[in-house]
Amino acid sequence: MDRLALLLVIIGALNWLLVGLFQFDLVASLFGGQSSMLSRIVYTLVGIAGIFSITFLFKERKTY
Repeated sequence: MDRLALLLVIIGALNWLLVGLFQFDLVASLFGGQSSMLSRIVYTLVGIAGIFSITFLFKERKTY
């Protein structure tokens, strides 16, 4: 679950990077616009993954 959340957060971060630099929304272009159901699902999953990833701040790190 942690890796999936991290992957979705990375996808969201890359999408925002493209929006910020080039005004290009990759998710919207792949799934038919910002208001399409698939785009909204991806945006929702990325948001949930971001909220879930807050838990990474409070986990103890393993030292080897």
